[in-house]
Amino acid sequence: MDTEPSDEVIVVGGGIAGLTTAVMLAESGRRVEVWARESAGRTTSAVAGGLWWPYRIEPEPLVGAWALESLAVYEALAARPRETGVRLLDGVHRGVRLDELGEWAGRVPGLREVAGGLAARLPVIDMPVHLGWLRERLAKAGGAVREREVTDLAAVPAPVVVNCTGLGARSLVPDPAVRPVRGQLVVVANPGVGTWYTSADHSSATSTYFIPQPGGLLLGGTAEEDDWSLEPDPDTAAAIVARCAAVRPEIAGARVLGHRVGLRPARDAVRLERETLPDGRVIVHNYGHGGAGVTVAWGCAREAAALTTPAA
Repeated sequence: MDTEPSDEVIVVGGGIAGLTTAVMLAESGRRVEVWARESAGRTTSAVAGGLWWPYRIEPEPLVGAWALESLAVYEALAARPRETGVRLLDGVHRGVRLDELGEWAGRVPGLREVAGGLAARLPVIDMPVHLGWLRERLAKAGGAVREREVTDLAAVPAPVVVNCTGLGARSLVPDPAVRPVRGQLVVVANPGVGTWYTSADHSSATSTYFIPQPGGLLLGGTAEEDDWSLEPDPDTAAAIVARCAAVRPEIAGARVLGHRVGLRPARDAVRLERETLPDGRVIVHNYGHGGAGVTVAWGCAREAAALTTPAA
């Protein structure tokens, strides 16, 4: 860049956290570029299941507020599903009770106890469509996305840098507290399933869920700590289909359309804070969202954007 005006921000990372934060900043009048190592379609966000729900993310009191703020945004975006990729769908979280959740759960519209779990009508986000829509919204606000790899945050030529690098923060910051939690999905031709379903044990490396998306029914899943493999495992895929078919038998014969693997950027607590460099420039960190980057995206983006201002 030739100039470095005081209102200029470079957001490093082109997944859901980076794009949402960039949109928030650009629409507030800041000059924003997103520097992404890879296209949005190759990010962890692109392979996410896309169901709004706080999953494998801490600390819960802050997460609840971020998630509720994001929920309100998604509910509004669901009025334009083809454009935004956001729809509201009914479903059940099996094995969950309201009294096991934080205060935030009491503020989720329609969330109620049913036999064996909780039922609700929640946002389901078609991630490839939604990421594309975010990039278009950023462009309309005057922002841009560049494919550029960053190896040193302090060397990024802007007065304010926002670090939304997810798992990349492990080596880039460096922050060894960020670690991968591997998730594998199977995409099948939807045999007529119109509702989502989850059954997750946070102490287990496996879970059972299915989420209807326009491109097929997403079946999951796994939560394999410290596993860096991006290659789908055939045995794991077969076990995923079997678990889902035990809930909805028609899934057993569904045609497999593809396999997805993503590495959730887990951390004991989301890092959302401002760091001032020796030369006075600012880095705002917004990473470590685990399995709920989509769920908290807008709440975290608002807080990260606020931290970029001199008064922060």
